Amino acid sequence: MEYVCPLCNGLKMVDITCPQCQSNMEDRGKVMDLFDDYSPYIEIEGLKQIDGIQNDKQNHECPHIFVCSECGKDVMHIVKEWRK
Repeated sequence: MEYVCPLCNGLKMVDITCPQCQSNMEDRGKVMDLFDDYSPYIEIEGLKQIDGIQNDKQNHECPHIFVCSECGKDVMHIVKEWRK
């Protein structure tokens, strides 16, 4: 069975409030895409294993980085993937 991230695929929007200044944070994409220039082109399941994210049969997640444009704070938010 295949799973997709609703944020990566534009199927859903998430509002995250900055824990530091309470401004709205901006989704900067998957954490794995920030590793290096080629990360966006590598198979995502392999990158998740490198990043330490375990996906068993019931737990499909995609970690996203959110950044506050006001104070610069960044946080990781885990997004539950949807079954395709």
